[in-house]
Amino acid sequence: MLLTIDIGNSFVKCAVFEENRIIEKFIFENKDTPIHFEKILKKYKKIINGIISSVGKLNEASILQLKQRINIVEISSESTFPFLNNYATPKTLGIDRMVLVSGAVLKFPYQNLLIIDAGTCITYDFVDSKNMYHGGAISPGITLRYKSLNDYTAKLPLLDYKDTCELIGNSTESSIYSGVINGVIQEIDGIITQYKNTYKDLTIILTGGDSDFLAKSIKNTIFANSNFLLESLNHLYTYCKNKND
Repeated sequence: MLLTIDIGNSFVKCAVFEENRIIEKFIFENKDTPIHFEKILKKYKKIINGIISSVGKLNEASILQLKQRINIVEISSESTFPFLNNYATPKTLGIDRMVLVSGAVLKFPYQNLLIIDAGTCITYDFVDSKNMYHGGAISPGITLRYKSLNDYTAKLPLLDYKDTCELIGNSTESSIYSGVINGVIQEIDGIITQYKNTYKDLTIILTGGDSDFLAKSIKNTIFANSNFLLESLNHLYTYCKNKND
């Protein structure tokens, strides 16, 4: 069994894999990692290996505790990846983006790929049919847009998450919902269309915490999988292991 760990800006997401199948998934706050790691290892005693990617602040003590229990691979910019990196500043490229690109290339090799991760931020990453990574874009995610409207204005309220809205808002709240949700949907659809105008045979992967909701609203054909980063870690672990054998 393999434990995959994604340490994000807001939460830690883990999954227990047996070969390529997710047995169970866990989501918790970073500060609670020692407790949850202990619970996971106690429940799944067959876990002997793990793989970690992090864009958030690592809880070093809990990671050290984990390393004393199982064999851990930590993904960094120095790791081996199954694609060629044409990014101008490769050391600044987020580890989560590199893991997602790896998973996409391993699942859909030698295809034009656009990977969209809709979480705290919305990231867009493009790989061409020669497995060459070129870059993409970063924009604020849904929750971040709600928070920004409240933080940088005097009177706009901070709204709770909502995944439906009317096009025409008839109140301040409904207007914010319309602007944020329709804005994100139109942004994603528009960017996909721009890519398709250049790359006709484009495979689009949508993942991240908001992917299940967005997949229902995006007009373009996509492959939606909210667990894609965790699955990518699983595939990347196998890839790295085979490279080192």
